[in-house]
Amino acid sequence: MRFLFLHNNFPAQYRHIITALGKDPSHQVVFGTHAKHGEIPGVVKAYYGAKREVKADTHHYLRNLESAVLNGQGVYRMCVELKSKGFYPDIVCAHSGWGPGLFVKDVFPKAKYLSYFEWFYRAHGSDSDFLPDSNISADDECRIRVRNSAILLDLASCDWGLCPTEFQRSQFPDVFKSKLSSLHDGVDTDFFKPDPDARMIVGDLDLSDKKEVITYSTRGQEPYRGFPQFMRAVERMHAERPDLHVVVVGQDRVAYGKQLPEGQSYRKNLMAELNIDPERIHFTDLLPYGDYLKVLQASKVHYYSTVPFVLSWSMIESLATGCLVVASDTEPVREVIKDGRNGLLVDFYDEKAIADRMLDALDNQEKYAPIRKKARELAVKNYDLKKQLPKQLRLIQEVAQGNFPPRLVAPPKPKRPRRKK
Repeated sequence: MRFLFLHNNFPAQYRHIITALGKDPSHQVVFGTHAKHGEIPGVVKAYYGAKREVKADTHHYLRNLESAVLNGQGVYRMCVELKSKGFYPDIVCAHSGWGPGLFVKDVFPKAKYLSYFEWFYRAHGSDSDFLPDSNISADDECRIRVRNSAILLDLASCDWGLCPTEFQRSQFPDVFKSKLSSLHDGVDTDFFKPDPDARMIVGDLDLSDKKEVITYSTRGQEPYRGFPQFMRAVERMHAERPDLHVVVVGQDRVAYGKQLPEGQSYRKNLMAELNIDPERIHFTDLLPYGDYLKVLQASKVHYYSTVPFVLSWSMIESLATGCLVVASDTEPVREVIKDGRNGLLVDFYDEKAIADRMLDALDNQEKYAPIRKKARELAVKNYDLKKQLPKQLRLIQEVAQGNFPPRLVAPPKPKRPRRKK
């Protein structure tokens, strides 16, 4: 089969899929992207880009759409070149929202199109108005509605769509849900696994002799991931526990939500505002996977928080590693964590409750050991890459063959006919 994958980054969500497909010499796998770095055996990279920037005088409702159209035009030109060289895909898999899949049906009308949908934006009832300072205006309501334009175009033109969680699928309009599957990308549970002998040694950071270590990990440090509430909880815990250390993995930036003025960051502002001992909080920036794994394995309590939004891979990775996870009691988290069974839930905003729950978890490691075990069991049962990858590959094959709705699991093996006596 011939596959075309489209994503601004490489290899992004498609890493394991294209690695598996690239091993089969009977397949042709092309990956269109902006990213020049990275190679995967059996995968041919092609490049696209916008010919110009979004114009400064473009209506602010339309800037995301204009960016998506410019990106889509770049993909169109790339696809025309691929077509001129004899490449015509059986299926195109593209990440929706940034525009790479907008015009693929115009270049390859006979190809099937499977779109990856992460989020559908709403002004009310999900992420946009969840935080107390949201202040959604009439202008915001209209802008957020229009922000779905490129996504809606993909929903209309794709043959099938994929959402990583059921909560994320639930955000889409009912009229489109009949063509959306809910299927997580999967986590490598052979890599993300517990190690009872793990020590907190990462680069120059050595906390191997510390008995109280709490961890936090997201790409950015922002309100969308509960960072301010976590830091205020840390202030409370530092005041009560002189031996408590905190390790924060991630970048000092905003990955999701509103940006702060130039030169400011939530980390800087909170460290200046709060009475947190700088000697007992350790910011590691992003880590190589091996070091990140060590942090999770050596964690005594791991905190994860999110507004009603896209669920981070890091939460599933922490469960797979057998972390004792304290997490926000919000919809995307509740889909995975059941309070008192495979994790501990706490109110997103209640900084005292967050601190109290984490300290209780620190003090009762033996009592909560079964929760760690159940966390690992859940990750292996529902999110193991060894199970999810075959389903992903099956989905692509089914869509490529025009089977709707696609079957996400392999069909049962036919029973052998009984021999006549």
